[in-house]
Amino acid sequence: MAEDAVTLTREVEPADIMSVMRMIPHRYPFLMIDRVVDIQLDRSAVGIKNVSINEPHFQGHFPRQPVMPGVLIIESMAQTAAVLVVETLEGAAAGKLVYFMTVEGARFRKPVVPGDQLRVHVTKVKNRGPVWKFSGEAKVEDTLVAEATFTAMIMDD
Repeated sequence: MAEDAVTLTREVEPADIMSVMRMIPHRYPFLMIDRVVDIQLDRSAVGIKNVSINEPHFQGHFPRQPVMPGVLIIESMAQTAAVLVVETLEGAAAGKLVYFMTVEGARFRKPVVPGDQLRVHVTKVKNRGPVWKFSGEAKVEDTLVAEATFTAMIMDD
């Protein structure tokens, strides 16, 4: 298997919101993670999304019973994975655009509502060049609320 080799000798600190915004290009209203609390280089990361009623999608999804859209939960997985990639590549991918190639096996098990804290766990399955594949799970407290496998490509400028 011809996967890219990465040197994994440095310690990685959790990423607060300012660090996240230096690493990925997303901004309000599409920044779907507030911080990354655990990063294991070239392997996994855990992101946090504090779900608030003030988010614009709740105006229409759904006004009388607000539910975080499943596609935004998957986006939070992708953004957590992007932080992992930037850290793994020591910043070489910082700010670059990343495009979904596939989303597979997406399952939504329980609604995510305002007041929930989403813990987004992503694990690298493999990578080859600019293409990275991850499995992701989103949990509220210890309850699995969503899962998916996704592939994305980092685009050069």
